Amino acid sequence: MLNPKQLDELARRFTENLPAGVREFQQEMEKNVKTAMQAAFSRMDLVTREEFDAQAKVLARTRAQLDEMQSQVEALEKKLKTKSSGSSRSSSGGTGSSKGSGSAKKS
Repeated sequence: MLNPKQLDELARRFTENLPAGVREFQQEMEKNVKTAMQAAFSRMDLVTREEFDAQAKVLARTRAQLDEMQSQVEALEKKLKTKSSGSSRSSSGGTGSSKGSGSAKKS
């Protein structure tokens, strides 16, 4: 496949060898096509590559922050669960000691 520079050079040579009327027609067509394409693109909701790249970076940072926050929430939930099961053990430990006292009463 030809690289873009070779292709441009080939097109330039081809247009140089065209008769003047055809070259003028070609220039007019290029201008009209370019204008039509710009109008079509302006009606579309397109963004520039720079805007896209900037938004991609913002999204990446936001995802990283979200992942970090999810990890923090999971750690806090685990800590809370551990803490609540620790207080459940204290409560059941109290119940266990009363069972022990109940056994002592029977003796």
